[in-house]
Amino acid sequence: MRILRYFGWPTLLGLIIAAVVTALFPQFISNSPSATQNLVSQTILPRPTSNLVTSYAAAVRKAAPSVVNIYTRTRASHPLADDPVFQRFIGGSNMPQRQRMESSLGSGVIVDERGFILTNNHVVAGAEEVVALLYDGREARASIVGTDKDSDLAVLKIDLDQLTAIPRAIRDSQTRAEVGDIVLAIGNPFGIGQSVSQGIISATGRSGLSLNRYENYLQTDAAINPGNSGGALIDAYGNLVGINSATLNETSFVGIGFAIPTDMAIKVLDDIITHGRVIRGWLGVEVQQLAPPIAAQLELSPPSALIITAVPIYGPAYNSGLQPGDIITHINGQAVSDGSSEINLIADLAPGDTIELRIIRKDIWLTIKAIAGIRPES
Repeated sequence: MRILRYFGWPTLLGLIIAAVVTALFPQFISNSPSATQNLVSQTILPRPTSNLVTSYAAAVRKAAPSVVNIYTRTRASHPLADDPVFQRFIGGSNMPQRQRMESSLGSGVIVDERGFILTNNHVVAGAEEVVALLYDGREARASIVGTDKDSDLAVLKIDLDQLTAIPRAIRDSQTRAEVGDIVLAIGNPFGIGQSVSQGIISATGRSGLSLNRYENYLQTDAAINPGNSGGALIDAYGNLVGINSATLNETSFVGIGFAIPTDMAIKVLDDIITHGRVIRGWLGVEVQQLAPPIAAQLELSPPSALIITAVPIYGPAYNSGLQPGDIITHINGQAVSDGSSEINLIADLAPGDTIELRIIRKDIWLTIKAIAGIRPES
């Protein structure tokens, strides 16, 4: 009896505590499979079963047949051609040996089944011979239909049958390329053969890079190396997004490449085929960005504007009454910024279109309408 008395109360107290814990915290004492499964389901998320992309092979198969390797030959003077000692050995300054042929490489994109190819102007600049190597192994000499230095684009033509034009997405303001979109760059880097690199669109509307007069680049971290120039930047469905053009610096920067948007490239293509050159809208003013402190004093929102520094006579701006010293705050209802986007905006207009400008002249707000002209050739 003493033993029962000695152990009875502690045992009873332990049973009471166990009952309370069981009632309040069942997860601490349950070892049943259902309890374990409930705990796991709360901490591990199920693997998604839809919209899971594991390969872009279908997109590459769709676009790759339209991407060509471009090889050019350019005649160049020998670096010692003007050296009098060297001339003694080659037989005088008029000897043909003074010139030699240099080869370069790049890429291009078949955008029309008739054989029209888009590439970069710098790929074919000065070339005396251009050869396109197709995805199916065929080769063809390409003629240069036209070039546009201002956008660094060129249009080539090859005469072959059964060509595959790259598909282009129908894009509008709701479906245009956005930051974060997955893209693939297809081209011929370093001449090793067609290759594909993958990345995203890092930025849109890049300008002010001093690469060309008209800049509206897509920035991407997809690898764009020498030889990729003129190749295709495609989306995850194989549709053309842009023409690969440049890297910021081939040795110091990684993951900063640029492509010319498709809509800009196709306009250049159509104009060159139709008119022999690119037709761009023209206002005819020279401007510079208004100092931000002055723009802030004028209570402009955002605090940016352009001040006209010169107005060539007989141009559209001159005929509309614009004057040096006028401050432009809006063009066709859009607030101006640094001038780069405004150059593209006006260039995209057709000659004859109306350009509405909101300006400040000697503290007086005015609205002036000009008629876009045709930009003179560079």
